[in-house]
Amino acid sequence: MNTSFNKGLQLKIVSLNDLNIILASLRQPDCNNGNRPTIVFTNGCFDLVHRGHVDYLSKARDLGDILVVGLNSDASVRRLKGDKRPISNQQSRATVLAAFAFVNYVVLFDDDTPINLIKHIRPDILVKGGDYSHDNVVGADFVESYGGRLELIPLVPGESTTNLVKKIEN
Repeated sequence: MNTSFNKGLQLKIVSLNDLNIILASLRQPDCNNGNRPTIVFTNGCFDLVHRGHVDYLSKARDLGDILVVGLNSDASVRRLKGDKRPISNQQSRATVLAAFAFVNYVVLFDDDTPINLIKHIRPDILVKGGDYSHDNVVGADFVESYGGRLELIPLVPGESTTNLVKKIEN
């Protein structure tokens, strides 16, 4: 059995410390033929991955060179969504996200917001869904303070984890 694909997936799931080392290396002037890659960051629970997530994440990656996805830990999802969530555990969710070619790195976080991740990663572009506005995106002001920007990506109508959960329950 060939396990190299699985090993590749696991290499994309990184700790914040490892991610900082990777990004520092990529940002070195002598890396990438002297071109500094554009780092894109988004975050979420990604509990039941659906077409809307695929559309959103692929469009986020199209905005830059490296897509980093901050993934809420199981404990964080429970605090945000209630005791019935997450449906899939954090390792399963991380592995599914890592399987997408357009996702470069997945980093778990246990906080209720990704602000600490954003401050460590210092992305060039912060991405959230179109259901957000600039005023309620955590970290937008911070990213803009050093010349980065916020991008809001329109959602695919009718596609949401909440809708999926309701459909399954019925």
